[in-house]
Amino acid sequence: MIIRTSWLTRLLLCASLSIATTNLPALAASRASAAPATATAADIDFLALRDASLRGEIAESGRLAARLGGYPMQAYVEYYRLLPRLISAPEGEIRSYLQRYEGSAIADRLRNDWLLILGRAQSWRVFDEQYPLFALNDDTQLKCYALASRVAKGENVATQARDLLVQPKYYGDACPELIVRLSQANQFGSADLWHQIRLAAEYNQPGIVRRLANLTDATDKQLMQAIDKPDPVLERGIVAPQTSVELFIIALGRVARTDPEKAARALNKVIARLSAEDQAQAWTQIALPASLALSANATAYWRKTWGSSLSQDALQWRARAALRSGDWAMVTKAIEAMPREMSKDPTWIYWRGRAALSRGQSEEAQKNFQSIAGLSSFYGLLATEELGQKIMVPARPQAPRPEELAEAAANIGFRDAFRFFELGLRFEGNREWNWQLRKLNERQLLAAAEFARQSDVLDRMVTTAERARVELDFTHRYPAPHDDIMHTATEPIGLDKAWVYGLIRQESRFVKAARSSVGASGLMQIMPATAHYVARKTGMAGFTLSSLNDTRTNITLGTQYLNMVLSNLGGSQTLATAAYNAGPGRPRLWRSSLEKPVEGAIFAETIPFSETRGYVKSVLANATWYAALFENKPQSLKARLGQVTPKDANLSELGDLP
Repeated sequence: MIIRTSWLTRLLLCASLSIATTNLPALAASRASAAPATATAADIDFLALRDASLRGEIAESGRLAARLGGYPMQAYVEYYRLLPRLISAPEGEIRSYLQRYEGSAIADRLRNDWLLILGRAQSWRVFDEQYPLFALNDDTQLKCYALASRVAKGENVATQARDLLVQPKYYGDACPELIVRLSQANQFGSADLWHQIRLAAEYNQPGIVRRLANLTDATDKQLMQAIDKPDPVLERGIVAPQTSVELFIIALGRVARTDPEKAARALNKVIARLSAEDQAQAWTQIALPASLALSANATAYWRKTWGSSLSQDALQWRARAALRSGDWAMVTKAIEAMPREMSKDPTWIYWRGRAALSRGQSEEAQKNFQSIAGLSSFYGLLATEELGQKIMVPARPQAPRPEELAEAAANIGFRDAFRFFELGLRFEGNREWNWQLRKLNERQLLAAAEFARQSDVLDRMVTTAERARVELDFTHRYPAPHDDIMHTATEPIGLDKAWVYGLIRQESRFVKAARSSVGASGLMQIMPATAHYVARKTGMAGFTLSSLNDTRTNITLGTQYLNMVLSNLGGSQTLATAAYNAGPGRPRLWRSSLEKPVEGAIFAETIPFSETRGYVKSVLANATWYAALFENKPQSLKARLGQVTPKDANLSELGDLP
């Protein structure tokens, strides 16, 4: 008989699979669907144990775990035995596990799982004891439970809660419950509640809206109508109660998603009936969708929002809209209105410096640029150029000594990570590897990166090298394997090899078998339809999808496609990089909305897709470093970005490119 867990535990199991350690869309979550050819009988049992545990099958997990008494990774065997019955397991058993494996990655994961259950059950005594021991402390729900525990003790945590409650997609069950408790304790007032409801609507989280409905004068039905059927709400306009205003503002945001100008017309009809504060809040609901649509009116809408309560996205898009329109005074004002932590991001430090330059404040600009010029990322490189300095690869540090390499090779966590990789469990392997990095000094990081290189696990080499701040080996950060294949693929068509390597580094981190959740495969993460298209266009005989992970085939198809996209977008690496990630049609539409040419950095920063925006910046920064490595001479990211000019979106320049 299969004994299954409660809905709460199943929810917990889903949470245990969340991947917070990588932002690479190319790398799929770990899976144990097929054992590798080298797997032993015990490995097959282990993979089956993991699957049974994550399905919540208590009896099967116990049966399989009992067969794995001598398995090398006992901490994981015991974890998967315990996880499906964690909600009902004796406290002593959980504590015993944590004590035996204290300091390990998987023990920290179990503590995370247990804390979620403790918080849900309001077992604050044990929660308060265990929460400070949770090393990663990267779970928003646990942070909400921690504040709820303090509320239960009579503490006022409203300020901390406002700072925390900014991303509804991470709220889970804990954060809406915290909001309820804050309201009941009179720590959150009406303005706080409506701000959270607007946030939930903005981030398309209707469940949170429903959860908070009974804390307001609005009904669940009224709120859902404002979200799902906003047009009648706008037509009804404003009636006396403030609740009507709030519903109207939410409906404005929903209509503006598809037609910002229609929403603006509706707002202008009732504008005289709104307070200055409500007017600013209402224009915010229109300005953000208008910015994401790259509307020419977006900046004008944002000018009417000063003093309103904005989401994290809105705060940044107000600055981006000003950038796109060339309003440097508004760029400065928008950055100054950001929370301190947000304004300290290199993105906004750089643009604050540029805005200072536009006002002739050279000293202020230099101060901003100098604070980030040492970074190897996109804005660090641009700041370096603004200071008139060269982008050059630093001298390599002294190579790791044999004893340093031996220490890395003896690291049990690294060895476990490699075993997970062999079993196809990349998430678990990455977690084990990254956990070890937390404890290493600069020389140990250098040795670990070299150990990963010698073991041909290049993605961990890159990740490890990026942790270093002093011992900087850029051959670790920017590897260039398969150079013979790359040269053969790029040289005949005149494609920039540095750019291709920069793209592969972002797509797959050189994991040959990488496969995305949407089916893209291999080093260059090529979609099946794209592969068939390029194979047909280039006359590649005998191509089948089964060969897509072959290194030569993947690089050949990927470079040919990238060259097609580059040619069809006027030779702009900025546009072609965006097209490789988002499809060729979207960059054409994005540039068609430009009123005048803009520098590539502004175009990149104002790409409306957050994934593509980050992708373009990372790829072109990567490419700049690769060029510096290959050519051994100064490079310019600004020159690589170039300018992006307006172009008619209706031109058929892209042909039938997928």
